[in-house]
Amino acid sequence: MSNANEMAENKLILLYIMELVKMPISDFQITQIILENRLMNYFVFQQLLDEIISGGLAQRAVDKGRVFYSIVPEGGKMLDLFPKHIPEGIKSALKNIINSKSREIKKEVSIIADYTPESESKYTVSCEVREGDLTLIDLKVAVGSKEDAKSICGNWKSHASIIYRDIIETLTKHR
Repeated sequence: MSNANEMAENKLILLYIMELVKMPISDFQITQIILENRLMNYFVFQQLLDEIISGGLAQRAVDKGRVFYSIVPEGGKMLDLFPKHIPEGIKSALKNIINSKSREIKKEVSIIADYTPESESKYTVSCEVREGDLTLIDLKVAVGSKEDAKSICGNWKSHASIIYRDIIETLTKHR
């Protein structure tokens, strides 16, 4: 396979992943899928991702400091034009990978934690859990250090369902 054909195939693979996910996919998740499955090396992946975005086939969005990618209609048309350019084995493997990671991908999109410095000794931490369009909890907390703010964000991202359950139990407990 020539280098140009390989690059075109790899671009189609990136678009195919975004198409399969059916929602914005985080930079971390798409990178993990590409590298764990040795679909292409990191530098080629980054170059091709930039090319499909600058070519109007996909879009990059930033939400609270996190980067997400999604296919746009032009990218979908490109996939429709060249369906045979992605080997069936790769398509099948990607379907299995996306199916196994779909809960993780959805979780990452719906659990948000970020902090904003208000002054040298005050940070506002925003933590949120969304289920589709429904916001289950939107919590804002003021803390006195950047380390505390980072710690809260990390704990929220790793344990949001447990923390949410604990908050609900605490708030509904008869006192």
